[in-house]
Amino acid sequence: MKKILGILALALLTILGVAPAALADSPTSIVVEDTAGVLYQPQLVPALEAIDFREPTQVVVYTRNGKYSDNFNEEVLRYARAEHPEWISADGQKWADGLFIFAFDPVGRQVGTYMGEDRKVSLSKQEAIQDSVKDLFREAQWTDGTIAGVEKGAKLINQPWYQSAAFIITTSIAGGLAVLGFGTWAAVRAVNRKKAADNIKRGDAGYSSVSLALDVTELNAKTIPESSSYGALVLEKYRNFSNLYNRAGDLNQQAHGFSKKELAKAKNVKVTKKYADLATELDDLDDVIADTNTLLNKYAGWGEAWDRQVQPLAEDLEELSALLSQREARDVPTTAALASFQSEKRAELQALAADFESERLTPEQALDRLKALRKDLTKLLQQHSSAMINKYAKNSAEKDKMRESMEKSRRNDPRVRQSNILGAVYGWNTFYSVHSFQNGYQSGKSAVDSSRSSSSGSSTGYGSSGGSFSGSGSSSRF
Repeated sequence: MKKILGILALALLTILGVAPAALADSPTSIVVEDTAGVLYQPQLVPALEAIDFREPTQVVVYTRNGKYSDNFNEEVLRYARAEHPEWISADGQKWADGLFIFAFDPVGRQVGTYMGEDRKVSLSKQEAIQDSVKDLFREAQWTDGTIAGVEKGAKLINQPWYQSAAFIITTSIAGGLAVLGFGTWAAVRAVNRKKAADNIKRGDAGYSSVSLALDVTELNAKTIPESSSYGALVLEKYRNFSNLYNRAGDLNQQAHGFSKKELAKAKNVKVTKKYADLATELDDLDDVIADTNTLLNKYAGWGEAWDRQVQPLAEDLEELSALLSQREARDVPTTAALASFQSEKRAELQALAADFESERLTPEQALDRLKALRKDLTKLLQQHSSAMINKYAKNSAEKDKMRESMEKSRRNDPRVRQSNILGAVYGWNTFYSVHSFQNGYQSGKSAVDSSRSSSSGSSTGYGSSGGSFSGSGSSSRF
């Protein structure tokens, strides 16, 4: 019984991070073979030198630019045999003792881990090392990812039995589950309270702003010309303003009526989010009502109101530069069309402002021209989206996954609707912002990459040129 209690106590100490520490050794040497040219060694080498292993270990970092179809294990072994035979055991069948190799291919999108027999870990732990870097590598953070991978390797290589995941899980079930359960429960409640507090703060800011401007908003709405198509559309939004404001007031009272204990419940966090979202929507709408009145009647301050209508497109034209400079977009035909749009429409936007200011265009005509420009960009971004998806995805399932991510980003993009007339009166699918495109594309790539990684797992074996070599190691895709 005492032995069991001792094991449980040790497990609990391990879970809490205070288990007996093993002796720590800095790497005996660090070799960086960055043939891909993607690592920043002034940051990398000091960081690796500061990592503690449990036994003296030689750390090797190897990068190469290959192809997606390469057998990465075979390519790493081929390089070692040709350039660093000291990485291989005397009999040529294993990796040398005391060695840990962390390798990756930024072009072929593969990462591998290899180690001497006295440093080898299970395949699941090799996968854990590789998985620890994939999010960073997908964002092209090669140096930070390498540091994270070596840190994870140091943690798992020669890991004491009492720090293994299997031991912790087993003993947790036996004696520590209640402690962990309570800790998880407490953590979730704390997160919920923080979310609720943030929602209430955001809701109060919007609700207060709307409340203070109620009379002004009503006056603005009364003088918006209904003969204008844009004026009519904004007034249609205003007709439900009072109902929405009353609903926001009810949610305000409900949110502030929750006790601290009640704010820790997920269902009440949802109430505070509804309050915050509605108050923010109303705050944006009263700004749109004010700008519509000022702009259509050309009252004092119409220039600033016009600038707010132009801002979404102006931001898109600026952000196009980053989109066009993406490496994967360089040989896509739609990239050239977007580049031409950027250079041409900057001048056209300035001419539009000048025509409006000199009254060669009515406010209605100016908004029509602005709408046309934004719809032109939307069409180009939709075409570019299809081209980029077709280039990156390998099958119809991956294409669907990327389309879903990009549509979700577009549908939830607050920048399209926020405080501008066109965004307020048209649906989410009328305009497409560069910001939304970028977020959706990166999200879609990540979803596809995760799917590829989880479906492929880590691969072992050194290919036809490996011969009888059987050193510990594996690789996977990111």
